Amino acid sequence: MQNMQSEIFNGWLDGQTIFTTSQTVAVGWSGGADSTALLLALKSTGCQLQAWHVDHAWRSFSHDETALLANRAEQWGIPFYSTRLDEPTGKNMEAEARAGRYAQFARWGQELDVNVLCLGHHLDDQAETVYMRMLQGAGAAGCRGMHNERMLGTLRLLRPLLHVQGNMLKEALREAEVEWLEDPSNDDSGLWRNRIRARDFSAMHQAGYQPRQLFLRWKVQADCLTDRLDTAAEKMLENDLLHEQGVASLSWQAWCASSPPVRARVLQKIMVIVLGEGSTPGRRHIELVETWTSKKARGGLDLSRCRLYRAQGRLHLQTVRAG
Repeated sequence: MQNMQSEIFNGWLDGQTIFTTSQTVAVGWSGGADSTALLLALKSTGCQLQAWHVDHAWRSFSHDETALLANRAEQWGIPFYSTRLDEPTGKNMEAEARAGRYAQFARWGQELDVNVLCLGHHLDDQAETVYMRMLQGAGAAGCRGMHNERMLGTLRLLRPLLHVQGNMLKEALREAEVEWLEDPSNDDSGLWRNRIRARDFSAMHQAGYQPRQLFLRWKVQADCLTDRLDTAAEKMLENDLLHEQGVASLSWQAWCASSPPVRARVLQKIMVIVLGEGSTPGRRHIELVETWTSKKARGGLDLSRCRLYRAQGRLHLQTVRAG
């Protein structure tokens, strides 16, 4: 069984320089098909592996699922860590669960001295994400979808299976005779991603379109456009940015001479510089900034945790302390 699993799973990671085998690597393991396939694919490489399981407390029987996964991890010789979150209280269960999950991942990274975490998102998840971002009115950068790699504090977060179709993961598990947990929430029409999968993508298929190819093709275009915007934004920042604690400034003339998409990208970058990683203006803020710019930047403009204003021929973005 062990040799067969290695042959089935290890091809997905060929050609990917993800980490050294001497590193300890964690997998965010829900027990579903995607994360189970990823766990076994990484196990086949011989790396030092851990399984991190976060129980979101959505189901009364999730305690039993955690126990089952703990037993399975022990059989596979994989250290298993789990925690149960408080039951969600807000209207957006998905966002609340995601925030709690990533916060726990960051804690485990610190406590267990692990710097690499792999997640089981795949090609179909990517297509759905691009479509969701488009519906939300995201710009080119947002429509790139999920990144193969990003940092979560000191934790390097990787998605090694973004090039693999979801049905291939399940087929591999069936061939290896490995069971997985089916999440009942996948059938919950109250969750937006489920509605997209069951309603929107299904309707596109019935109309003769292939949503996976369609939105992944747009992702490629978004990648190209974002690269061009990044080049223009970085050139502007390299030539003109002044930065000190809590404030960044640019030439007002250079700002006005740039196109609106470049200005939006510059704004995103200087917000990260001033406020830190994870800070980004929403579409509403970008539209407010464009209107404010067209009116010669009269007065200041309050954004989330920062203020934009014009002074002495320069555009300034400054942090604003709460309270």
